[in-house]
Amino acid sequence: MLIREATADDWPRIWPFWHRIVAAAETYTWDPDTTEPAARALWMNPAKRVYVAQDATGAVVGSAYLTPNYGGPAAHLANAGFMVDPDHGGRGIGRALAEHVLGEAKAHGYRGMVFNAVVETNPAVGLWKSLGFTVLGTIPQAYDHPKHGLVGLHVMYRDL
Repeated sequence: MLIREATADDWPRIWPFWHRIVAAAETYTWDPDTTEPAARALWMNPAKRVYVAQDATGAVVGSAYLTPNYGGPAAHLANAGFMVDPDHGGRGIGRALAEHVLGEAKAHGYRGMVFNAVVETNPAVGLWKSLGFTVLGTIPQAYDHPKHGLVGLHVMYRDL
């Protein structure tokens, strides 16, 4: 698998799984009805470093971004987002993207990474914990999950 910085030409290959994941309303706090132009502005924002994972055939099977979580004196804390095409899940793509982005964050001078709103029922919580993230706190009943009803949102952190 190749992980590289994304280009504008990658967006048409990211959008189908981005839309599918956000529309499912199970893991991201973004509006499930986000339009394609709004999604592109969110994910491909110039303030973010965006990456794609390509399989051996060259297909884009996942994407991630890296950005400061805060500004000013707290700009040394990163934030990131990750999406793996559901048709390619269970193959280690999420872990590979996470390890890559954590390395990039450290290389760019970040000292820690914060996830502000991780849906507590998101299967990726186990991945984040295995990569050294801890749950700092949980906002109870903050997310209206389509299958589980009101569930919490974790704030997670890891030193780099």
